[in-house]
Amino acid sequence: MLKRSAPLVPLLFSFLLAACAGPSLHQPVARYTPVPAPEPTTQHVDALVDDQPYELPGLADTVLERGFELVGTPYRYGGSSTKTGFDCSGFIGYLFREEAGISLPRSTREMIKLDAPLVARSELEPGDIIFFNNRGRGRVSHAGIYIGDNQFIHSASRHSGGVRVDSLADRYWRASYLEAKRVLAQKPVEGAFPRHR
Repeated sequence: MLKRSAPLVPLLFSFLLAACAGPSLHQPVARYTPVPAPEPTTQHVDALVDDQPYELPGLADTVLERGFELVGTPYRYGGSSTKTGFDCSGFIGYLFREEAGISLPRSTREMIKLDAPLVARSELEPGDIIFFNNRGRGRVSHAGIYIGDNQFIHSASRHSGGVRVDSLADRYWRASYLEAKRVLAQKPVEGAFPRHR
């Protein structure tokens, strides 16, 4: 019997040593205590925040994408819908209201007075509203939306085919250009959201 249990003795001895090396039931087990992160300094916060106003991403693209879908919509004086047609301010107002949730004044004379950043002609970006004096009376009489590459989209006139794209390099539009405003920098109206088609 001793001969058969002899190989078990080293095994039992190993178990006893392992049990002695482990923590005792009477000794407290060390617990992990998290170290609190240091409070951010003013310099850290300043590095994360820039002075640029928040811009809604892709908003100009959304407005212009819908505008391109409406190319060919007839011109109609006082019009502001896809069913009846658009005049210039009705077209802009429709796009900004439906796609950006921004409510604009109905006429170009009121639209040009908006409290929005004035943009130099050399710094135009897609989505900026551009204003023209195409009647030679010294005041705003037409408006469109800049789309990039010196071009803009607008509801031109009954004779010109309604909603279309034209170039600011064209002599007529170059001569009647007044100014541009970055209306998309404004916050959308509370509770107004772009409609999904």
